[in-house]
Amino acid sequence: MSAQHTLVRLEALALIGIGGFAGSNLRYFVGFLAPGIPGTLLVNVIGSFVLGFLLYEAIYSGLLAEQTQIVAGTGFLSSFTTYSTFALESLQASPLLLVGNILATYAFGFTGILAGRTLARIVDGGET
Repeated sequence: MSAQHTLVRLEALALIGIGGFAGSNLRYFVGFLAPGIPGTLLVNVIGSFVLGFLLYEAIYSGLLAEQTQIVAGTGFLSSFTTYSTFALESLQASPLLLVGNILATYAFGFTGILAGRTLARIVDGGET
């Protein structure tokens, strides 16, 4: 493995770490910023929307650098959203809330991805 190849991997790890630090801290503070709102559902829906936008913006325009995709997608958004907390909160809820949380998370998550894709198309001058 060449020294340059090693530096590229180290750069990716550093970017993921920086993004992860920011995403996990913002996730923690969402509880303070929006008390009374189901925080995990909120961050998962927002994260789905942003990830959908970033993914499709990269596909449609090709303008997002690989480093941006790494820091934003793999680092920030993967630490901002949280599947494990969603699963735990669902299992700790009453049966009715468990089903509601699962349905809402998946429905709004997929809707967020589709909305992000639509926004990327609009931004890039494509059709909706």
